[in-house]
Amino acid sequence: MTTPDTLRTCVNCDHAAVAEYKPFCSRRCADLDLGRWLNESYTIPAVEPPDDWSEE
Repeated sequence: MTTPDTLRTCVNCDHAAVAEYKPFCSRRCADLDLGRWLNESYTIPAVEPPDDWSEE
C-alpha cells in the first residue's frame, strides 16, 4: 500500500515531500542526493568468490 503524497517525507531531511521534487522536499535535497550518486557514496557491497572457486 502506498502513502498519499501529503504524508510522505523527504528521504534526506524528513520534511514534507513536494510533488515537483518527489521524493524530496526541495531542489537542494534532490541535488544533494544526486551528488551522493555521482560521488559514488551509494554502493552495494559485493562478496567476491574465493580464487579457487569454479562454476563446475
